[in-house]
Amino acid sequence: MVDCSVAIKWFVPEPLSERAERLLDGDQDLLVPDLVFPELGNVLWKKVARRELGPAEGREVLSALDRVPLVVAPSRPLAAAALEIALAHGRTVYDAIYVALAVASDCALVTADERLVRTLAKGPLARHVRSLADV
Repeated sequence: MVDCSVAIKWFVPEPLSERAERLLDGDQDLLVPDLVFPELGNVLWKKVARRELGPAEGREVLSALDRVPLVVAPSRPLAAAALEIALAHGRTVYDAIYVALAVASDCALVTADERLVRTLAKGPLARHVRSLADV
């Protein structure tokens, strides 16, 4: 499974974009919570506001996400677990939704958010989070 920090790299050249793109070639399901769509939209909004992308490019990236074969899970059933993870680790509930989905699905979240990886590196959630740099 992946988070928004990986998904944006499929469409916008950034450090580790090549590693992120390799995940699209794999035989594993790319699981995401439904949160990924508004979160990616927000990232695109910021990039347009900073003039890193034009508005048309931002719209195209969001549209292109619909063409990626994702397995989308609802966020609502994850909210309580995400809040507990956020409270215990000082992370946002948005970040914790991804971790909660990884735990519920017994898989690892691949993320470019090194701070999240470091925060969870020593503890019971460590096996559920992997750095994109290590993939």
